[in-house]
This record gives sequence, structure tokens and C-alpha cells, in this order.
Amino acid sequence: MKHRKSLFGVTLLVALSLASAHAQAPSKPTLPLSDAKMQQFVTSLMQKMTLEEKIGQLNLVSVGFDVTGPVVSKDVDANIKKGLVGAVLNTYTPVAARKLQALAVQESRLHIPLILGYDVIHGHRTIFPIPLGLAASWDMGALERSARIAAEESAADGINWVYSPMVDIARDPRWGRVAEGAGEDPYLGSRVAEAMIRGYQGPTNDLTRPENVMACLKHFALYGAAEAGRDYNTTDMSRQRMYNEYLPPYRAAVKAGVGSVMSSFNDVNGIPATANHWLLTDLLRNQWGFSGFVATDYTAINEMEAHGMGDEKKVSELALKAGVDMDMVGEVFLKQLATNLKEGTVRQADIDQACRRVLEAKYKLGLFQDPYRGVTEERAKATMMKPAYIEEARSITRRTLVLLKNERQTLPLKNTVNIAVVGPLADRARDMIGNWSGAGDGKQAVSILQGIKNVGGSGIRVTYTQGVNVTDDDQLIRRLNAYGGELSIDARPAETTIAEAVRAAQAADVVVAVVGESQGMTGEAASRSDIGLPGRQLDLLKALKATGKPLVLVLVNGRPLALPWENQNADAILETWFGGTQAGNAVADALFGAYNPSGKLTMTFPQSVGQIPIYYNHKSTGRPYAGVLLDKYKSRYLDISNDPLYPFGFGLSYTTFSYSKPTISKNILRPGEGLAVNVTVQNTGQYDGEEIAQLYIRDLVGSSTRPVKELKGFQKILLKKGESRQLTFHLTADDLKFYNDDLKFVAEPGDFQVFVGGNSRDVQAASFTLAK
Repeated sequence: MKHRKSLFGVTLLVALSLASAHAQAPSKPTLPLSDAKMQQFVTSLMQKMTLEEKIGQLNLVSVGFDVTGPVVSKDVDANIKKGLVGAVLNTYTPVAARKLQALAVQESRLHIPLILGYDVIHGHRTIFPIPLGLAASWDMGALERSARIAAEESAADGINWVYSPMVDIARDPRWGRVAEGAGEDPYLGSRVAEAMIRGYQGPTNDLTRPENVMACLKHFALYGAAEAGRDYNTTDMSRQRMYNEYLPPYRAAVKAGVGSVMSSFNDVNGIPATANHWLLTDLLRNQWGFSGFVATDYTAINEMEAHGMGDEKKVSELALKAGVDMDMVGEVFLKQLATNLKEGTVRQADIDQACRRVLEAKYKLGLFQDPYRGVTEERAKATMMKPAYIEEARSITRRTLVLLKNERQTLPLKNTVNIAVVGPLADRARDMIGNWSGAGDGKQAVSILQGIKNVGGSGIRVTYTQGVNVTDDDQLIRRLNAYGGELSIDARPAETTIAEAVRAAQAADVVVAVVGESQGMTGEAASRSDIGLPGRQLDLLKALKATGKPLVLVLVNGRPLALPWENQNADAILETWFGGTQAGNAVADALFGAYNPSGKLTMTFPQSVGQIPIYYNHKSTGRPYAGVLLDKYKSRYLDISNDPLYPFGFGLSYTTFSYSKPTISKNILRPGEGLAVNVTVQNTGQYDGEEIAQLYIRDLVGSSTRPVKELKGFQKILLKKGESRQLTFHLTADDLKFYNDDLKFVAEPGDFQVFVGGNSRDVQAASFTLAK
């Protein structure tokens, strides 16, 4: 969806003149939950509906406290009364939600309730780390709990449909929306998708329960492969790459029972996703068996005119015939489908099918039984940001922190009295909750400066100075602040503010420099061509380094950054993402050793933007580079190594871990059998700590070229100081399958390697053979 802008006083809600918001809809019979009964109910209802009312169910409008994109829906109250609105986005709070719902169920002819949707991406009121950070925990239980809390809060606030999870595989950190996804790996991305859907929809997908919400899988499909890392841009790739590398998380979400899917903005091999029949019908419904409804992204049907697909009437036809069921905000269906039907370019059956899918979603949500789903101000007050949620947010945020460097055990901070906290993001509570922060309030978030004071207590002395602005680019500042960037700029020359920071550092025992991106620099429509630290931040770090004081970098960012100087010169680096409501406390817990960092990267950090796209599960070439300096005719750069700065799966701890060489239960794996991979992991350091053991495979010979490594399993374990544990991973022939050139899902007999280690680079190997 497009960027959001705060909008009060211009919405439908202030104009509503209704009876009591708590008045109930006309009585409805109690509905059994079986599919047969649902079909019977929906068929009976549709028999009473006019063509105009059926088309109205396909219309998703925007009205409420936030508006995303350039269009605000018009005449919403009148259209709801006429039965011309099926769903509303951006409206929440019990009073607002009940007023809208009452308008539909009391004043429309057939009393059909509305679906109320919102961008609940990483929390509703209690905000968790951005999804890229959540994925770095490699803790599916933590992800599920974050989604469960988000579901309970949003449901109590009147929302029953959330536009999450985003499962787009992304390999280009220039793209701002990498912040919203799980990174570059299809196996891990699939596990994340499953966990988030369980959290939103509940473990049994019983959407009638008032604490559950319907999830929306997005963006279907391949949105994360936009050319040049530029949002909304073209995607073009082979079907084989799609099936093997990009589609698995979407399919995993469908298998997990996701209730809805959002089509993506981009074109896929020349056809916009919103008009792509192969994508939305042949693949999603016919191959994968998806039975929910498909909504477009914000005005995506309208935007097909700019794609060059035709005028408004034509793109309306294309979208419906492709398999779109709901038009987000653009109202193209509302204006054009009746004409399409009259002219014979769409069928009545096409409109009926889309209407049925929307009504089925409402039935599954229990809206025909209770349109208000038990929403009251009392329930909302008891649910929002309750202490247990705040404590869970702190706990989960700690698990997402990734220690990237720690020379000479600089961290945790011990025997430290004077701390200089420096940097443009140290005292920025608003930035802690990141982009797409829903109904979250930055004023309720804990800044990193405040967290250091909270956790450090009276035994430390903290001196703070901003050092530099996050950026001094006037045009960038204007663009960011026009869309909620909330950047405050120190107008003094950078030389003056850097000198101030240096004086603070010289008087301190250690310098904690909080640097990175402001929240508006990542997310939608926030692509960057240079992914180094913005503005004069590197100049600040160089000046701090020159003081000779230990230098700890705390990164606040929504994408992998290129940090070659920082990695070479900082004493310690802690990746904290945009950590949410409890970011500051969680980060301070790690800095002072109350928590031992355990997160690991789910997206590769490059040395330079010139290496992009860079990802661990690449293919070999016919001329792979083996590190020999004078070996010219190999796949390599002249001015930099092929290696990433930090590989996929990387993350340090305050302790250390050793791995034994993996052993396998058999050398020959036959169809129908399983194979066990055993490895012993030992905590060899001085702290208790958690380790994420990762299992990778390589198919050495195939009918198509295969990746050099593929993640196939992981285990997160806690080991006491000195403790060791044997871990067992299980593989079957199904784990070795891939889509071949004919798009058949096959496991080809032959030789395989299996790797186990603490990241995708530092592994030990064993071998086995898959028999015919």
C-alpha cells in the first residue's frame, strides 16, 4: 500500500449522524460453521441481491484516521447505505468502527456487514520490531506471539482484517520494503509466514472467535524482485526461479489457511499481477487450492492504465477475469463492471464468484452473527498495551538483536561509569517504532538513550549529544517530513556538533554511537541508491574513533547497510533494527549484559552496493572464483572480493560455540526413508547463551543448476556455560526436491552434501547419496 499521512477531521466519521453506536443489527439466525451451511446461506443472500449490490461487495474504500495513497474515497456514507461498499480500511477504535458497521447493518437494504481492514504489520498499539527484525530472532514462537498480541489488540479496536504477513523474498536491500519481510531465504520465509498466520488467525483458523483476525498474504507475487531495488518496478524471471526461490512462502501461507491474498503492484513477466490470470487463478486457485478472496493493493487496478494495459473500462475487465475479488480504493469495479457486463466483456458468473468469495469471508469472520464482534470501549481499554504485552514486547525485541562485532569483549559494558551516548537516533522515540507502525504512538516508545538510563540506573553517568543530523539533505528532509518523517534538524554546522560529541567522548569511558536511518528512510516508496550511513554520520564516527575511546555502534535501520569502514574500526556493533515500543529497554538489556544477543541475519549485508543482489543461496558459475589473486578469468570483481560483509545466518554472542563435524545415520538415502544428521554444539565461552544451529544442503549434480547451499532446517537452543548438546536434524527425499526445467517437483538421485554451522559461511560438511 502507498505511504500514509495523518488525517483528522476530513473523514466520514465526523459527518455521521446515527442512532446509538451500540444499537444491534436486525436479528439473524444462528449459523452453523460447516461449508455446506455457509454455501447455503451465501446463495440465499445472493439471490436477494441486485447487480449493483453484488458489485458493491467488491468495493474496498478508505475512510478513517489514516489514508494511504493519493486517493480518498468519496461519498462513503451514502454508498454504504446503498450497499455499494463491501469493506473499509483505515478505520479503527470501537466508536468509529461501530458507527461504520451500524451504517451498513442498519441502513442498507440487506444489512450486509462490512469487513474492516488495517495495516497491522508489526503490532497495533504495542509495536514489535519490524518484520525483518522479527525474522532475525529465528524464533517462530516469538513471531507467533507478536502476531497474537497484534490480533488481540486490533480486534478489540474494531479491526477484523490485517494486511500482513508480507512474505516477498527480497535480495536487494536498496528496496525499502525489505523492512516488511523475512529476508532472502524461501525456507525460513515459509516458516515465518506460517507462524504469523497462526498468530493472527489462531491455531485452528477459527475466524469467528472475536480475538482472531483474518490475515492477508502479500504481495502476490514477486514484488520483492523489483528491478534496481526501486519500488513498484518491473519483475521478470523464469518460472523455474519463481517456483524454487520466490513462490514457496506464498504457498506455505496458503497451506496454513490464510484467509485473503493481496495482488502486487508490479508486472510479472509483462502482465501486471492484478491482471495476471495465470498468477491469480491458474497458480493460486487451481494449483494451490486457495479458496479465500483476492484484494488488490491500493488503486492497483487504476494503475494498470499507466502500465499501458488499456483504459479504465478495459482494466476493470482484466482484473475481474484474472481473479481479483476486491478493488482497493480505486472504485473501478464500482464504476465499470456493470458496463463490462452489458458489453459482454465479463460474465455474470465472474461477478457472482467474486461477490461470493467476499461474502464467504464475512461468514467465516462471524460478521453475520455479530457484526460488531464484541467490540466495546471497555474491551479495548482492557486490551491495549496491557503490562503483559509490554513485557512480551521487551522480551521479543531482545531476541531480534544481532551482535555483528565484539572485539576484545567490549560488550557487555562492565565496570563502566561514564558513557557518552552519541548519534542522531539515540533520543528518537518515534523512530523506534519504525515504518508501518499502525496505531502505535512514538511517544509511548522507549528511546535508546532512555533505555540506557533505565537499565544502567544510578551507577552510571550518561552524557548525550546528537553529534550530527541523520541527514542534511534539504530535499530529502522535506520529502520525509511531508509523510510523517518528523525529523528535527540541528541547524548548527556539522563541524560544531561533531566537536561537541568529541568532547563528550573524551570525558567518557566508552562511546555508544546510535546511528543508521530514520524510520521514513525505509518501507514503501523508500528505496535508496546508497545504503551506507546517511549524511555526516560516518564523519562523526571517524572523529569519535580518533579519541581512542572504545566505540560501540548501535544500528537503527530497516535494511542491510554497507558498512565496510564501520566494521573495520568499531569495537562492537549491535544491529537493533527499528525495535518497537520497548526498543530502548531491550537494547540496553543487551548492552549491559542482562540479555545475551542471539539473533542472526536473514538477509546478507554487502560490502558495497555494487555487489547487489547478493545472497547466500546463489548458483555456481562455470568459472567460480576460489580466492586466487592472479586468477583473472573467473567470476569476480577487480576492486572487491565476492564475499559479503556479513553472511546470511550470521550473528555473534557474548559467549562462543563450537560444532563437531556432522555425522549422518546412513550414506545411502532411499525413497521413503529418512536420514538423521547429528552434530554436537558446545558453549565454549564464559556466558550462558542461545545458538541457532543451521542445516544446509547442496545437490552436487542436477538436471538444472542448483544453489551452492539451501537452508533446510534450524534449531535455536540455550546452552549454559560449558554445556554441550547433540542435535539431530532429519532429512527425507522430500527435502531434496526442486522444480526442474519442466516444473516437475522432483528429487533426483545422486550425491549431496549436508552442512551444519552457526551461519551459512562457517559450516562443516558431510556427504550422502540419494538412491534411485
